[in-house]
Amino acid sequence: MVITTGRVDLHTHSTASDGLHAPAEVVQKAKQAGLAAVALTDHDTVSGVAEAMDEGDRIGIIVVPGVELSTVADGIDIHVLAYYTDNQDELWLERLAGIAGARERRNELILDKLQRLGIGISMEDVRSAAAGKGKGGSIGRPHFAEALIRKGVVSSMNEAFERFLGAGAAAYVRVPRVHPLEAIEWIREAGGVSVIAHPGLYGRDELVEELVRGGATGIETIHSDHGEDEERRYGLLAQRFGLIETGGSDFHGERGGETFHGAVGSKYADLSVVDQLRQAARGR
Repeated sequence: MVITTGRVDLHTHSTASDGLHAPAEVVQKAKQAGLAAVALTDHDTVSGVAEAMDEGDRIGIIVVPGVELSTVADGIDIHVLAYYTDNQDELWLERLAGIAGARERRNELILDKLQRLGIGISMEDVRSAAAGKGKGGSIGRPHFAEALIRKGVVSSMNEAFERFLGAGAAAYVRVPRVHPLEAIEWIREAGGVSVIAHPGLYGRDELVEELVRGGATGIETIHSDHGEDEERRYGLLAQRFGLIETGGSDFHGERGGETFHGAVGSKYADLSVVDQLRQAARGR
């Protein structure tokens, strides 16, 4: 496939994790948005990548294989994006499965907190909220949010996160996870490229710089939750350390006219960034 110019969304999610659209649908949305390329970066799993790449070949759009790893440093949830890893590597897949297991333990604790708050919700309610969204998906906070909406506890996904599911909210849970520096090393060992996701959400630029010094190859300067100040600040950081600058919507899906983070292609980088990521992976 020869595509030489265009926009790329390097951060999207599907039903393989906590998105609302199947991997092929995400790729179709990217094509409809006029993108030259899209990366599928589901949380802690690469199970949707093959479907996405097959669809990309079918409709003529580049699909970048990716994943978003859930890590913790200094008590802060840090997400690390990985691109072009060897997804046939057994050790890499075992490590991803371990991180996904921590997500399952977190879900159980979230449910317990909600129930202790007097909210009549069961795991079956949460699974029902995720049902019909495709096979192989894991349960995530957006599915809890949907269950809360269905129960009439909240009226929107934003309200669900503000009151119950977001950091510091009433039912928020953090479980022991791998440190981002370890995740960066895992990505390197799997032949991939590591990028610090949405650094503006952490409120700890000195920690972000520590991770960059620890081996991250890139930083997501452009994101749906970044303003102009964050884009400029992290762009300067990228220049200072010679990092690859990426960008993406963090698309999870639309529900009732509400888009979680941003629509596919609403935030993007130039196609040249895909070549930079690919070359960095080949240079491992």
